[in-house]
Amino acid sequence: MMTKILNGELTFTSLKPLDLSTCSKEEIKLYFENSYDLNESLFTALKEESVFYKCPDRLRLPLIFYFAHTATVYVNKLLLASFIKSRVNFEFETMFETGVDEMSWDDTENYRMGGSFEWPSLDQVVKYRQKVRNLILDQIDDTPLTLPITAESSWWGLVMGMEHERIHLETSSVLIRQLPIHLVSKPEGWTYGPVKSGSSATENSLISVETHDITIGKPKNFPSYGWDNEYGQAEIHVPPFKASKYLVTNGEFLGFVRSGGYRCKKYWSNEGWKWREFKQANHPVFWVCNNGCVGGCGGDLANWSHCHIKDVSEKILKKDDNNSQSVDTEYRLRLMFDLVNLPIDWPVEVNYHEAKAFCCWKGEGFRLPTEAEHNVMRGKQRPISDGTACDIIYGDKIEANLNLQYGSSTPVNLYPSNEMGFHDAFGNVWTWLEDHFNGLCGFSTHWLYDDFSSPCFDGHHNMILGGSWISTGDEASRFARFGFRRHFFQHLGFRLVQTIDQPREGRVTLPARVVNTPVFVLGKGVTANSGCLSDTYRVEAVPTTNLNYCYEGENSLVGILELEFGFRDSGIAVLAAMCGEYTRDMNITTDTALHLGAGTGRGAFELSKVFYRVLGVEPVGRYVDASLRLKEERNLKFSAPNNNSASEINLGDYDANPERITFKQLTWISNEVDSHDLVLVTHLDRVQNPKAWLMRVWEITKPNGIAVVGSLSGEWTQEKIQPMLGERMTCVLGEDAEYRCPSGRRTAVVTVWRRQ
Repeated sequence: MMTKILNGELTFTSLKPLDLSTCSKEEIKLYFENSYDLNESLFTALKEESVFYKCPDRLRLPLIFYFAHTATVYVNKLLLASFIKSRVNFEFETMFETGVDEMSWDDTENYRMGGSFEWPSLDQVVKYRQKVRNLILDQIDDTPLTLPITAESSWWGLVMGMEHERIHLETSSVLIRQLPIHLVSKPEGWTYGPVKSGSSATENSLISVETHDITIGKPKNFPSYGWDNEYGQAEIHVPPFKASKYLVTNGEFLGFVRSGGYRCKKYWSNEGWKWREFKQANHPVFWVCNNGCVGGCGGDLANWSHCHIKDVSEKILKKDDNNSQSVDTEYRLRLMFDLVNLPIDWPVEVNYHEAKAFCCWKGEGFRLPTEAEHNVMRGKQRPISDGTACDIIYGDKIEANLNLQYGSSTPVNLYPSNEMGFHDAFGNVWTWLEDHFNGLCGFSTHWLYDDFSSPCFDGHHNMILGGSWISTGDEASRFARFGFRRHFFQHLGFRLVQTIDQPREGRVTLPARVVNTPVFVLGKGVTANSGCLSDTYRVEAVPTTNLNYCYEGENSLVGILELEFGFRDSGIAVLAAMCGEYTRDMNITTDTALHLGAGTGRGAFELSKVFYRVLGVEPVGRYVDASLRLKEERNLKFSAPNNNSASEINLGDYDANPERITFKQLTWISNEVDSHDLVLVTHLDRVQNPKAWLMRVWEITKPNGIAVVGSLSGEWTQEKIQPMLGERMTCVLGEDAEYRCPSGRRTAVVTVWRRQ
């Protein structure tokens, strides 16, 4: 075991999450240390240091990244929350800040920093984690605690860090499970679940559920931590339906595999079949056969195949290792650190495409549950007014495979059913749903983590609910809502559902919400986001609750191009020219400038006349695409949709220095943005959470440098901005600026801030 990486104790026992209305400093300390220890304990399974630098998934970073990542998030968030006053290691807090979220299964291998990037040594990372741990423990002692801890409290950032670390128990466990089996060993104290539970769960009958009207959403004042997408409200009418009493098992899915389901295109959606062909998938990812199937590892493991049973016979658990009642099929199941004969009563673990193909194979009318139906299947819940006692994660004895009670799945009939007859409504494995991931009515982001959920509100992420055996803390909560790309793997399965009383003609109405906003993806354009529901279903098509995506339409692009380039003294051109004057008048160095809200690039092109290096950051992908094309091709033709007359922008008309400019699409200010002599902020009127963009302006402005905030709407005054910028920035100038727009001349409010 790699015990030298532990800064605390080896443990696989999870504590209850904090009740934020009553918790003491001692309880906070214990929960923090438990979160930290659980994460480090998981990595003790890696047999040697070199394994930390392996890539279990070709579209992910090496494991050393995930080992360090959670500690850097603590520092980055706690600094913003003013819970800590200084950084620990800025290089690490940049390098390990952001991972990779591939857009599709056929992305090229992406290490973000390049495949040859030299990562720090394991010893350096262990020492860094120790420093962060000690810093936080000291700050818990030294920081006054006022209860309840709310989203406005500096302590909220600490709880956020702990729950983020627990999310990565799930992320890292899936990656470790994808490693070649000879590179891992089962840690002390890790206990797999039983293979059987009494009689076999062979008859997975459907249970009828009557009509319900339900409300989904977590109250803002509920005394536990919540991620942004949990808050808000949706009131949903749920027509009658039938659902399988168990999650679909390995035994059931074995029938699909043996019948040639992976080779039969008619069972698959178009998107799903493209995935299956590209991956050459023949069975679920954690099933192991003896046919040398294509693997999915990256780097120097790219040619590795898990499907060589005879080569790893010593890793197959014997009868005395709790495997005595399993069935010897042509497949084995890869657990975290061992193989077992395929446990036919355990839930199968598949991605959305595989789950949908199975539904189609089962027959007409079978599908996955919706979010509303999943909530109904949970049965009667205690009222929310009971506080944390109403949530399963606060129980003294949890009657579900949650919270690391086992280090694997368990038989679907191990735990008793609820009063509706459903087993594993919570826990065992996550459950795929038909709904697209999206915010609820009233959704808003938190300024400490503005882009936690909203980038996934794109119609390409389906919801998952219920938690898995390794879900702890908020991840296992009744309020938890998460979304995954449809090709992702996780400890994640599904349940069969049928609609009752299907009409003979017309489409079936489902209580499902799907995103109908076309989202432009940089480098790919607009791709279909309809998911895999057939035309036989009528669903609620809703706009995305991600404000950035609402600007991805062609009309929006044309509008901003006309505003930025249609007039020589457009608002953004005037603001950029004023920045040049400020730097001269205030003796500011003109080495680097940053434009936050770069739009289609006019401001950056204007700044390049004065500054030697300019970085334009913009959250809207279609805008970034236009600025990149204009920079590279020096001209850009555009026209409004359904309009045959085209306009053209020639960069030569603007006397700019495009070679000085870099454009990036970022949904927040990451550490890689670094610090600049001048920071120009012009997009506060069109972002989800302006405070999230203003809070780090002090750190990305060089000492004695300036930040210029331009409000074309006139809304962002000095009084409104100051509390968000913080004490490190002082307003040195406030003035108005006139500019032209299609409706005539208008006035912008401009404030200039100097870093102390």
